[in-house]
Amino acid sequence: MTIRILPAVGDTDAARALSTLTGQLPDTEPALPVGDSTALLDTLAQLAAESVDELPEVVLVHERIGPVPALDLIRDLVLRFPAVGVVLITADTSPGTLTAAMDSGARGIVGLPLAYDPLAERVQAAAAWSTGMRRHLGSGSSGLELYAGNGAGSGGAGTVVAVSGAKGGVGTTVTAVQLALAASASGRTTALLDLDLQSGDVASYLDVQFRRSIADLAAISDITPRVLQDAIYTHETGIGLLLAPAEGERGEEVTDRVARQIIGALRARYDVVVVDCGAYVTAASATAVELADQALLLVTPDVVAVRAAKRMVRLWDRLQIRKAEETVTVVNRHGRTAEIQPSLVERVTGTRTARSTVPACFKELQGAVDAGRMQDLDSRSSVKQALWALAGELGLVDPEAAGTGARRGGLALRRKAATGDRGAVTLEFAGMFPLLLVVMTILWQCALYGYSYALAGNAADEAARAATAAYAAGADEAGACSSAAREHLPDAWQDADVRCAPEGAVYKAHVRVDVPVFFPGFDAGWKVHGEAGAALEGDDG
Repeated sequence: MTIRILPAVGDTDAARALSTLTGQLPDTEPALPVGDSTALLDTLAQLAAESVDELPEVVLVHERIGPVPALDLIRDLVLRFPAVGVVLITADTSPGTLTAAMDSGARGIVGLPLAYDPLAERVQAAAAWSTGMRRHLGSGSSGLELYAGNGAGSGGAGTVVAVSGAKGGVGTTVTAVQLALAASASGRTTALLDLDLQSGDVASYLDVQFRRSIADLAAISDITPRVLQDAIYTHETGIGLLLAPAEGERGEEVTDRVARQIIGALRARYDVVVVDCGAYVTAASATAVELADQALLLVTPDVVAVRAAKRMVRLWDRLQIRKAEETVTVVNRHGRTAEIQPSLVERVTGTRTARSTVPACFKELQGAVDAGRMQDLDSRSSVKQALWALAGELGLVDPEAAGTGARRGGLALRRKAATGDRGAVTLEFAGMFPLLLVVMTILWQCALYGYSYALAGNAADEAARAATAAYAAGADEAGACSSAAREHLPDAWQDADVRCAPEGAVYKAHVRVDVPVFFPGFDAGWKVHGEAGAALEGDDG
């Protein structure tokens, strides 16, 4: 059996040395090294989307990989791609490092400087484990089934959706809350994580008073299911809430390492994890955006918000946590008459815009927001319907297990989003119809003008040639000229003014016709003039 190896090394010299050594291993097929954690995850995701069989058996992670720390990267790899054997390459081979690597899910470590025998031993062991794991999982399954994390039965890998705002006040928390409510109402186990660490207010939107927060998990190195359960508040709707600290300064305790551990633990326990990242990039929120299966960026249809969204997308790209084309932009407070439409937002930011847009209906939200009970928002609310339709578009709503709320607010709205708002389209068309008539009239009138000009020119040309022929034959050239001109004019243009006369050695024909007007009975007095000449033949003088 050929063992496929994918090295992940951030240092050029180390990559060269590792490639040379892996190329000497028997029955191996080493791939070109990838230079950072983002490229590694993207490469594996693309391979998994085709088939599990396309994934390498062994991934070698160098300790100097970036921007994600090596152990955090291994933990994420094992969670996303459980049939891949991961080996850590490190200069520190102490028992503490070995224990940390094994806790993260690595199949072993190889010390630096590299040596042939230890590397071969670890690669063979990791490959054997990977082969056995794939046989257990079923190698014929698609990578999408095993690794997409689309709900129950996905091997404990739930779907993570990160919701960020282009700037403050664009509706990030309302969107995150409603997406979580939609997923929960459809029968999926759902968690809502508030990573707006300094000003997060999910608790206020759901009428919750709970002393525990995400900051209480910051000092815990091993987050077990029991520890996680103690920090989570189970809401009356069934959503598991992990709240931001009440004291904003405690948000600094939640580092990227803590966020990575917590999101991994939530992903393993819940079918859907919605993360409210707020509008400011912190180490924790950046980690959530990087780990998320889908990253939403909320924007309102105004210049300031669109510019902020563009800056945010560029920032994520510079930090190598999310590419623009992998980001979904959601237009909130959208109106059909707004100058900034989703297509413009898509072009400016380079992102993909969600089909579902959220209308600007402040009065619908005011009562639920003031009462702090977003779960009581009327199902007939256009805002709730739009957000639940967005949940359906993102695949957070399970059609098979949808409850009454999901049927009213989610699934029906997915059909509505697909067919369009026919009533609104009809009204809009009725308003546009007079303008369309005016435009069509102008275009038709321009066509008549051009046609009349062409007729006059052609008639003048034919008349001039007929006059010169009559002149050469000694006939009545003026009569021949007039007859030829009218012969080549349609009946509607027979009242044309035709004038023929020699001018030196050239016989000139002038044809002037009226331009018909689109509206019957209206005379605009428009005329076009056609002129042509032909040399007189048989003139000796």
